[in-house]
Amino acid sequence: MSARKRTKNPIGLALIGCGQIGRIRAEFARDYPGVEWLGLCDIDEKVGKQLATDVEAEFFTTDMNELLDRPEVNAVIVATHSSMHVAPVRAAAERGLNMLVEKPLATGARESAELLGLIEKNGADAVLGYTQRFRRRFLVAKEKIGAGELGDVTSVVSRAFLNSMTSIGTVSKAERRAQMTPMVISGTHTLDICMWLMAGKKPVEVYARSVDKAFVSYGTKDATMGIFTFDDGTIWSMCINWALPGLWPPTVYSLEIGIVGTNGVLTIDDTHRDLVLASDPPHTTQRKNERKSVSFLTSYPPGDIALGQLWGPMREETNAWLSRLYTGLETPHTTAAEGHENLMLTMAMDLSAKRGEAVALPVTPEELEG
Repeated sequence: MSARKRTKNPIGLALIGCGQIGRIRAEFARDYPGVEWLGLCDIDEKVGKQLATDVEAEFFTTDMNELLDRPEVNAVIVATHSSMHVAPVRAAAERGLNMLVEKPLATGARESAELLGLIEKNGADAVLGYTQRFRRRFLVAKEKIGAGELGDVTSVVSRAFLNSMTSIGTVSKAERRAQMTPMVISGTHTLDICMWLMAGKKPVEVYARSVDKAFVSYGTKDATMGIFTFDDGTIWSMCINWALPGLWPPTVYSLEIGIVGTNGVLTIDDTHRDLVLASDPPHTTQRKNERKSVSFLTSYPPGDIALGQLWGPMREETNAWLSRLYTGLETPHTTAAEGHENLMLTMAMDLSAKRGEAVALPVTPEELEG
């Protein structure tokens, strides 16, 4: 790799949302040399002030607009709950600020289209937090496929499983639960990776089915399966189920992908069953019928705590984004346009399952939301 001289652009960063993911991003930002000013916002003043103290932020407020109007701010991280992205993304886009948004842009098709339009109109460089793209195995897979080692990709199969406890926590916080489907919230990660690996292929139809038994009381689906057809005849069979029992190891996004081309095949086992920890509580406190605790180590999507720090793809993703701003580094982040397409495709899959028939692609927000 040849060295390139880069112009350095100091970063004044506004972070909106001081929860678990916001805290992770803020700690990385505080340690990045190019971040010269850091301001935080959260509607929970106690939580926000605590994070501001912990990362030695220069500014904290419960008023999003007060933060974004600060003269130091030239970049934004939106780390609020998935159902609360619209207002901060709109405010940042109206100001033309570059941003990193936890996926999705919005959980509604019309709102997502509106936000993408604002981002493009005002020239903001907006990317979405699809952390999987920064994992080594997917980067290597992207490189091999891009180099033509499979020839022309003809078929793809993917299957993703997720513990129901994580899903219930996500759905329970949402006001519009019907929009919080397994495809829109969790299947989108698989969709983003597979569409990224198949870059250049255009989907023209999707046919899907859903089931709602375990999650019917939460107002959403258990699982969705579907088949995408592309304009060149490529087919992709996709399954997402986020209703696995609580005994399944938590925080695991268990994914398997198989990609077949005219000259080769690539399989990706991302089920995290290669590093398993099973442990009993101490005998002095163990109850007779207490179940064993089993964990798939290194399966937590953002990374793992070791030596008092988080290591893994979210560190890579956040630091790469900061370098994108500070030095102009080219990065594999999901663009706002790609993120919007991801939402439209996941919602099209849900629409097909609802209708019980194939849906032609692309679809409009009006067709998806009526």
